[in-house]
Amino acid sequence: MIDTRYLVVGGGMTGDAACRGILDVDPDPDAVLLLSAEHHPPYARPPLTKSLWKGKAESTIWRGTAELGIRERLGRRVVELDLAARTALDDRGDTYVYEKLLLATGGRPRRLPFDDDDVIYLRTLDDYHRLRRLADAAARVVVIGGGFIGSEIAAALAINGTPVTMVFPEPGIGARVLPATLSTALNDYYRDRGVHMVAGAAVTGIRRGSVMLGDGRTLPADAVVAGLGLEANVELAEAAGLPVAGGIVVDAFGRVAGRDDVFAAGDVASFPGGALGGYRRVEHEDHAKHHGRLVGGNMAGAGEPYEHLPFFYSDLFDLGYEAVGDLDSRLDTLTEIDELDAKGRVCYLDRERRPRGVLFWNVFGEVEAGRSLIAAGEVVPREPPAAVGGTRR
Repeated sequence: MIDTRYLVVGGGMTGDAACRGILDVDPDPDAVLLLSAEHHPPYARPPLTKSLWKGKAESTIWRGTAELGIRERLGRRVVELDLAARTALDDRGDTYVYEKLLLATGGRPRRLPFDDDDVIYLRTLDDYHRLRRLADAAARVVVIGGGFIGSEIAAALAINGTPVTMVFPEPGIGARVLPATLSTALNDYYRDRGVHMVAGAAVTGIRRGSVMLGDGRTLPADAVVAGLGLEANVELAEAAGLPVAGGIVVDAFGRVAGRDDVFAAGDVASFPGGALGGYRRVEHEDHAKHHGRLVGGNMAGAGEPYEHLPFFYSDLFDLGYEAVGDLDSRLDTLTEIDELDAKGRVCYLDRERRPRGVLFWNVFGEVEAGRSLIAAGEVVPREPPAAVGGTRR
């Protein structure tokens, strides 16, 4: 058996941040043990669809966790928890005895119902390496999905001269989060940059060399990338009897209900939504780093509630945005974007016309203003939203 004061299960950005948070309060690196199912030490994931395709060196992604002096065990997946005995069993048969446990198990990509071994679900560094080799060999790539991952990787591939097709069932890119005019204008923008767009189409199957659509069409493909969102890795928690509702349910301090020795953070945690109310689960980098560090500190006794409203961002060719709060295209919006390549903002409103989210389109460094707007919760008067890029072709 291996003894440790703090056992961190999960080697992503949340796990790294949690280790740092623990050491902020209890500066004994020997007391911290991090277990990761990946064979790589913790690294930043956003560059896998962003900066690594724009010439940034791979050496820039590493989080430097080993420099903290903690104990790390890579390529170890925890398969069983005994909460009464405070032990964890890994897939190699080793048992760990802990005083405090943090579950930072993250999420895994949603898979196609007709999964094919050749489909790339871009989540890990190994996935990036595999796609990079194909792109460097000028493979024709079909990207399934028009959300965050799909839109970013299609742009990244096109920037690198890779023949790429996007296919998704919605009418426009990012249709679930962006106003309709902005979403459909992005379709034309992508076409202008060489991406073959197939919007409003359902993928029904994949055979080597082609992607089949519901209307009978086929798309030639040397490689297929699917960006369909994430599912939280809650199975370990569920098997141990921990409360799960979309994610592992925790309080404002990251503690699992009814326990003072088990915590969860990052992608896998369902936490109180603060100014936005209810419980929520967030899968973005800013949340992983802030929630992970705060909950790690709370494991060591800091006692600080999580009041941070995380932001997220995306790069789409020469366009980019930052956003905070709830971006849901079903909400009413106030839009002040006149052209796709201009600067502007979109405010998302609830039924009482109080701000729920703010999108900063080609505007950077104003997230704090968005947080303040949401926290104030003041009713926004009615104004007609502006059209976005309606004349683009």
